[in-house]
Amino acid sequence: MSVDQKIIAELLMIGDPGQAVHAQRFFKTGPGQYGEGDHFLGIRVPKVRQVTKQYYKNLTIADIDAMLGNNWHEVRLAAVVAMNMQYPKSANKKQLYDLYLSHVGKGINNWDLVDVSCAHIVGAYLFDKDRATLYELAKGGLWQKRTAIISTFYFLRNGDPVDTYKLAEILVNEPHDLLQKAVGWSLREMGKLDGELLRKFLNQYATTMPRTALRYSLEKMTDKERHYYMHLN
Repeated sequence: MSVDQKIIAELLMIGDPGQAVHAQRFFKTGPGQYGEGDHFLGIRVPKVRQVTKQYYKNLTIADIDAMLGNNWHEVRLAAVVAMNMQYPKSANKKQLYDLYLSHVGKGINNWDLVDVSCAHIVGAYLFDKDRATLYELAKGGLWQKRTAIISTFYFLRNGDPVDTYKLAEILVNEPHDLLQKAVGWSLREMGKLDGELLRKFLNQYATTMPRTALRYSLEKMTDKERHYYMHLN
């Protein structure tokens, strides 16, 4: 049995049907919803991490590729968690990055899969390289756009807010709630690094940006500042 098959077999054994029903509601898998048609085993994230940690070192690129094409959400989650674990010491960083991008919007097709991994793979890979790929992703679908902005968290953790600001400008008026949250969350984190840069952004966009994005961006500001920006006309 291959390593990926061992992970899948173990995940299949520990699934909880009751939790799976809850997850399918939580991750909006109904007709017309953003997670339409996804299938859950009903395994919480810490348990998926625990299983993955036993095997990740021996997973090949082909193993991870197969897992990312699996119908079960938790198997795909294990795949991106394994990529996170492998990446820092991997001799195949470019292959992991390319594989990741090839599955965005396919196997990587919900906010939890994007958020847990893209900064660790896409952001980490692009940190010392040309970042044009992020701007191409920002022209794509829901998961490509979310990947673009959330990947910049790696840059923020390393003191660089430039692309967070630029991508937030591109995505600031996106209608989807998941993108509004992603933009607001990214701006909030940018503000922790550079409060003046956040104020510059809000001074230009607070009166027109969606309220969801605005509320998220203000979470770490003072009560006085939150009131000011929420009531600008």
